Parts: sequence; C-alpha cells; structure tokens
Amino acid sequence: MKTALKGLVLAGGKSSRMGESKARMNWHGKEQQYYLAGLLKVCCEEVFISCREEQVLAIDLNYKTLADKYENAGPFEAILTAFEHDPNCGWLIIACDIPLMNLETLKHLLDQRDTSKIATVFESPVDGLPEPLAAIWEPESYSLLKLYHQKEHLSLRKILLTHQAKTIKAPDAGALINVNTPEDVKRIREILAKRSSG
Repeated sequence: MKTALKGLVLAGGKSSRMGESKARMNWHGKEQQYYLAGLLKVCCEEVFISCREEQVLAIDLNYKTLADKYENAGPFEAILTAFEHDPNCGWLIIACDIPLMNLETLKHLLDQRDTSKIATVFESPVDGLPEPLAAIWEPESYSLLKLYHQKEHLSLRKILLTHQAKTIKAPDAGALINVNTPEDVKRIREILAKRSSG
C-alpha cells in the first residue's frame, strides 16, 4: 500500500518580477491558489495552501493553510514546513506559477509515483532538469531536506539529481510552463484563448 499523500499549493512567493501575486491571478474562473487546491483535492487526502504568516487571514476559510515557519522562506522552507506538519506522508507539491497545470497531468504523476525514491518529479521541458515544484516528495526526503537546509545548500534540483529521484515526462509539456513576467502572462492568455475558441 502506498504511503498517504497530502497536497501543498505554494502560494507564499512575493512575485516581485510579476508585479502582482501569482497565487491570486485568475486563469480559470477563480484565484490560481484555489484552482490548484481543487485539483489536488481530487488526488490527495488533505490539501493545504502554503503561505507567509501575514497572508493567512487573506485566504478563504474554506481552505487549510500552512504558514511558513522559517524567516525569508522560499519553496525549500515551504516543503520543510509541510514535513514538519506531517512527516509520515508524501507531499504533492505544486507551485502557483504554472497556470496550465491540469488534472490529467497530476494523475500521470500519481500513476508514476515511486515510493522507493525520495521523490517523483516531472522533467522540465525547457532544460531537462527535474521540476521540484511539480513533484511528489516522499517521507524519506525529509531528513535529507533538513540536512541540506542546515548546511544552507538550498538547491532542490541538486538534491533530486544527487539522490536519484524518479524523473518522468509530462503527458502535456505545456502544463509545466511557468509565468514570471507580464510577457509570460500575455503568452498564457493567448494559449487559453486559443483553447477556448478551438
């Protein structure tokens, strides 16, 4: 029997390059953080939105939150916070900056999950490297993450490569396109407009 799985939407970023919160952008009729939480609820026993302490009160009460326990927290610390909340389950991590993520892609990740590895992750269609923020991190990764964090070696990709995480291709590479700039936003809106008209 596979280890239990919980979901985590990463919504704590400051989106400085974007100029507006990526978690609150509306691509699919609701804020992206809630859209992703809805997808994760289909796949996971329990779902949380990861955020900064000062963001908690701004999040809809229908959604559970996990506030970062670390100062100047980034995705690494958000994953650590999740494991500190529950170290005995796997965590399906999805960042808010991939607006084309869909249920088919998440289900493919679940189907390919290998609990004997520290993680099962998608391969980036851009550079072929593992995508740590579209991934299932297993309980065995927790002690490694703690160790690397203590040493201030904060590259999640390097951990995945060094410890031979299972890396898979997404059935729809477009689901992994991320948005960081207003130019990226324009590109995604064009893709979504084509899909809705087609």
